[in-house]
Amino acid sequence: MLKDEDRIFTNLYGIESWQLAAARKRGDWDQTKDFIAKGRDWIIDQVKESGLRGRGGAGFPTGLKWSFMPKEIGARPHYLVINADESEPGTCKDRDIMRHDPQKLIEGALIASFAMGAHAAYIYIRGEFYNEAMRLQAAIDEAYDAGLLGKNACGSGWDFDLYLHRGAGAYICGEETALIESLEGKKGMPRLKPPFPAAVGLYGCPSTVNNVESIAVVPTILRRGAPWFAGLGRPKNVGTKLFCISGHVNKPCNVEEEMGIPLRELLEKHAGGVRGGWDNLLAVIPGGSSVPVLPAEQCDDLYMDFDTLREKRSGLGTAAVIVMDKSTDIVKAIARLSYFYKHESCGQCTPCREGTGWMWRVMERMVRGEADIGEIDILEDVTRQVEGHTICALGDAAAWPIQGLIRHFRPEMERRIKTRRGSVTAKAAE
Repeated sequence: MLKDEDRIFTNLYGIESWQLAAARKRGDWDQTKDFIAKGRDWIIDQVKESGLRGRGGAGFPTGLKWSFMPKEIGARPHYLVINADESEPGTCKDRDIMRHDPQKLIEGALIASFAMGAHAAYIYIRGEFYNEAMRLQAAIDEAYDAGLLGKNACGSGWDFDLYLHRGAGAYICGEETALIESLEGKKGMPRLKPPFPAAVGLYGCPSTVNNVESIAVVPTILRRGAPWFAGLGRPKNVGTKLFCISGHVNKPCNVEEEMGIPLRELLEKHAGGVRGGWDNLLAVIPGGSSVPVLPAEQCDDLYMDFDTLREKRSGLGTAAVIVMDKSTDIVKAIARLSYFYKHESCGQCTPCREGTGWMWRVMERMVRGEADIGEIDILEDVTRQVEGHTICALGDAAAWPIQGLIRHFRPEMERRIKTRRGSVTAKAAE
């Protein structure tokens, strides 16, 4: 369990003020000028040494991603883009950072931008986060007034501007290239890669897109040292992580914990345990709605980190833990997720445009038992045709929940079909 002194987000629950003076008392903006004076390579090396992996879902090493940016600044300026679109169902960690600890994000944006040679950064915030956008803009204004942003930011000699851009609430704009398209004023549709954003990104310039949490933890890593961060968690899955716990627990919450904490410990120590007790657990979606569901029998000794969950054929994703007890209609729950992905598909790729709607319609029939047993295999086959055959990962996100359902709860799907068939036969006999 994470010690209090190792917490990075010390105002996650908004107990203290979000404003600059209070943030500085908590340690923000301490030694920032000194870190910049040590140079770009030092900052990137520290982030690499810390073992920080992206907190937006994919878990790609952050320092390595930064190092893909060109070393020299040529005719095209460099940009940092911060993904605050947080639209994954079950995920609500970034909004608490922006609401209660915004200076961590702003300071991180300056340090990360300097490390990548960017004089400007854009925070792309989800359209529904109205109050968070107002709070974050006020925090940015405070940082400008204090000389921490703008010309000679924080007295470092580096000119840096930070812009807040409000999206229109499209889930697809959480994908980095769709976000860039939207930021440029175009329809939010993913781009083919390559070229990758580090070569051709925002306005055709070298760009890096990072998640809010990934950027917000960087100043604390530099202050406390890369070995400190690397010493938390499990091998190759280090540091602290914000977990969003929702669903059938006694106390839904956001909590900062060590990466790799056992799921049962996470739920019982912070969320009051599963409603009705651990034996009442049916299933858990461990990383937001796009990762495959895991049944209760796999949750007893489950470590919450990227690699363990991948071995279980699921994923840590954004660490949004959705808990479902035995009162849950699991088939209906996954059908609801299928509707979400059908609704949010941008329609650019045929497998996703056609497949998400087809999968949702079949799932609705599965909920009612109006299908044949053989259709379960057909449904899984279609998910395989969608998965991995689209420009972005939305096709995968639509396919994986259904694959997880069939893998672990096929008997329940078959029971419904047989029950309905039996009732239809009985009525016909009458």
